[in-house]
Amino acid sequence: MSTSDATQPTFDGMQPRRRRPRGGAAHTPAVRLPVARVVLDIQATHLGRCFDYLIDERLSEAARPGCLVRVRFGGQRVSGIIWERVEHSDTDPSALRYIERVLSGVVMGGQMRRDVAAIADAYGGTCANIVRVALPQRIAAVDKEMADLADGPDTRADAGARAAAAQAMGADFARRYERAQVLADALAGERFQSFVVDAVAGSACADLTWMAASALAHGRSAVLVMPSMREVWEVMRALEGAGLTAFAPDGEGPGGEAWGGDVAVLSGSLGPAERYRAYLAVASGRVRCVVGTRAAMYAPVTGPALFAVLDDGAYQYADGLMPYANARGVCRLRARLHDGVFVAMAYARSVLSQWECEDTTAMPVAVSGPSAAIVPFRDVARAAAPSVRWLNRDELARLADPSIGARVPHTAVRVLSAALEHGPVLFSIPSDGISESLVCARCLRQARCLRCTGPLERGGPTGTPRCRWCGAPAVDWHCPHCGGERMRVVRVGAAGTAQELQGLFRGVPMVLSSPHQPQGVVEQVADAPAIVIATPGAEPHVRAGAYRAVAILDAWTSLYRQSIDAYIDVLRDWMRAMALCAPRADGGAGLLIGETDPVIAQSLMTWDPRILAAAELAQRREAGLPPAVSAACVWGQRNAVAETLRRIGVASGGDWATLRLCDDEFQAVLGPVPIPPERTVDSRELEQMRDRVKAVVLVAHARRAELATRLRTAVARHVAAREFGELRFRVDPKDLL
Repeated sequence: MSTSDATQPTFDGMQPRRRRPRGGAAHTPAVRLPVARVVLDIQATHLGRCFDYLIDERLSEAARPGCLVRVRFGGQRVSGIIWERVEHSDTDPSALRYIERVLSGVVMGGQMRRDVAAIADAYGGTCANIVRVALPQRIAAVDKEMADLADGPDTRADAGARAAAAQAMGADFARRYERAQVLADALAGERFQSFVVDAVAGSACADLTWMAASALAHGRSAVLVMPSMREVWEVMRALEGAGLTAFAPDGEGPGGEAWGGDVAVLSGSLGPAERYRAYLAVASGRVRCVVGTRAAMYAPVTGPALFAVLDDGAYQYADGLMPYANARGVCRLRARLHDGVFVAMAYARSVLSQWECEDTTAMPVAVSGPSAAIVPFRDVARAAAPSVRWLNRDELARLADPSIGARVPHTAVRVLSAALEHGPVLFSIPSDGISESLVCARCLRQARCLRCTGPLERGGPTGTPRCRWCGAPAVDWHCPHCGGERMRVVRVGAAGTAQELQGLFRGVPMVLSSPHQPQGVVEQVADAPAIVIATPGAEPHVRAGAYRAVAILDAWTSLYRQSIDAYIDVLRDWMRAMALCAPRADGGAGLLIGETDPVIAQSLMTWDPRILAAAELAQRREAGLPPAVSAACVWGQRNAVAETLRRIGVASGGDWATLRLCDDEFQAVLGPVPIPPERTVDSRELEQMRDRVKAVVLVAHARRAELATRLRTAVARHVAAREFGELRFRVDPKDLL
């Protein structure tokens, strides 16, 4: 036997499988528009563009713009969306690969793709970044299910009944708000308009329901974005009360699995199949009203639409993935692109909303601009809210209350005991966590930086306090209010409230509602005498009733919050709690117990959030802070951040190194200041995340779009060159911290 015939002996049945040589599959380019520009599911910033692929003639009919496809990229199979089809490619045809497979029908229409591109440009991201959070995970079974329903009957409510219901609700809205007709005309019009609505206590859900019903009655779509699922279900109940039905199985199909309805819920908390089904129902036009959390801002509606955001300053609206888009800005941008209507509704008006209402001549940027204010009639607003008393030290001294300094003074105990005879009483306490702040030792006001008004924190090895925003050391510090030169540490928190109240209100049942407690958040309580203790956002609703009294405990903690929107956030939490109380005409009583800023107290007692918003805006303008200017936060490894600041031109000597605002000149960069590593960082990433810093970049509104472009380019260069260290950025951060 020759050497060439020698083989390795093997056991029976274990011989290597003979493979037949396979030739490449024959492809024929599509006759019409053979090149597809595909957005791949690749999040690297430097690869944030469309890639060209050829379309085989056999896939030409299925490979439509907006379809999901499978392609080869860098030796791997990746998914993507056909963004458009063109006749020719700038790439050499010999270097182009063919699309391997079409995975679905059109899941992202032309208008939605334009919206995605505009959002990516506004926040300095890529289309792939936005598609990742906008498009739910594909479920093949749901694709088939919804395709079978595409030609099914329209199960939406009768248009005549909907118009009649909207007209009745519109009359109620007009009785509560000034200039209500302006908003009503906008919902029926055909051009973009923006509004800021200050909600009447207890009417936010009803007002949003009227807006959605009115938009639907005039042939528009409606997108309602809520801060949490609690508000989503409240609005859903209100919509169902107005005759609109939820998107659900209607029992008319085989096995009772046909779906129909008027309103779809979109939220990241839903299951993959449920969310994808709702998304396809909206994308196909079967459902034109969407209610949801932050995920609903990407609802694939088409044509003129209403985009409404409740509590537009809530922290939940900041996306946690690159490019960290904010729901308020996304909804306003999409409303403008759709020639629709944008509504920012809140109990406590945000500073950005105040700027949009005051500065109507300001240059509009992509995500903000002039808005019209819709405010309630003063007598209606006061009548719907409870009568609020501020029990601070001065008021207790005037009443000769001997318990001045107590957490719950005698005056409050008497008022709350009387209210408990008729129904439940709510105690709103600060969050369960404990934080630390530096305050003036003389007047106990929060210690602020004399350069940028940021909060001070205890220093490192040197012990010198420094600013958490700009990093400047507080040398020769003095309090601008009383002139004091000493600071002290205050630890903010609340614990043992239930035990303390049990001694004051003996024999009264108690309910504790908080996400950090064993029983969690309680949704509803009975309309019977009880004490309910809740943290902000976890207040239970009274079943078929309202609280007889609401008490805000530890109001002094509001003075020591660290965020730039601290006062607005505090007022929003307090007004939301007070809105659960019975109106003053029915004997509802509100108590604000403790020291706080007089402007916050005045806004709460008069139910006029414009007072605090205007004061905050004036201070921001004086300090050169957002929304008077546009801002971006850059963070990561120290050297990477420093190099990025140099590349975008805001470092010393750059073309954007200084910012001029109202004849005043400010430094364009606050910081950099050190930040600790994330808690989720593992040992492999710790080395790259050492020495992390953060800087805030400030520019005029006219430069916001270019700032986003410069930051995206700088990060793309950093990633492509594989430079050392973490580097991230966020345009229009909710907080500067």
